[in-house]
Amino acid sequence: MVSSRRSDRLMAALTEITSGTPPTVVDGLRQVILDGGAPPGSPLPVATIADKFKVSPIPVREALKRLVGEGLVGHQTNGGYFVAQLTADELREIYFVRGVLEQAALARAAETAGPADIEAARAAHESLLRASEFSDARAYHQQSRVFHRALIAPCGMQRLLHMVESTWNVTEPFQLMRVATPEMVAQLHIDHEQLLTAMTGRDAQTLIAVAKSHHAHLESIIVDSVTKLGVAHPET
Repeated sequence: MVSSRRSDRLMAALTEITSGTPPTVVDGLRQVILDGGAPPGSPLPVATIADKFKVSPIPVREALKRLVGEGLVGHQTNGGYFVAQLTADELREIYFVRGVLEQAALARAAETAGPADIEAARAAHESLLRASEFSDARAYHQQSRVFHRALIAPCGMQRLLHMVESTWNVTEPFQLMRVATPEMVAQLHIDHEQLLTAMTGRDAQTLIAVAKSHHAHLESIIVDSVTKLGVAHPET
């Protein structure tokens, strides 16, 4: 039953993304995975994907191999390709690494952020609040990333920003923010407001301290909640 639901979600996502002018195979598959259209563990049948994109199996295999390198797809000999499945310990490790990278970016961003950067972060925060008010779990998940990206973007260190994006992408298929309870979200909102206040005041010391606390909340609240459910990705 779970396998059938995953297959249905993948087919629906592929149908949506290939309607109109379809993206390249690798970009389309990456988007489907990052948007949660193919939950972790979902099989990625080469022939079916090729049919959806109206291409031969060759570019599909090439795209899947590239996504294996990005950590988004797994592969087993004679078992085919599937959306990467991480354990709770691996999720904790990725969140830890992402936290260290984000803190480095924030330290620099606090020194270089201009008025336009602060306004962008404030606008992203308001969108995040609206998503929460409307109980839109998908939008909340997406806007959370937009907000964090707005905070670190002023650092201007493109290699560092790329590394942050890469670590974020690895956890994105799990859609972890979508399992947060109202109590969890309330705590995260407190963190977000404190992050925005510290950035607005260019207070690097407070910004880093709040960021560390926020990542601790993410690790204990989000990852532990998934662990208690006994699965890496709840079917929602």
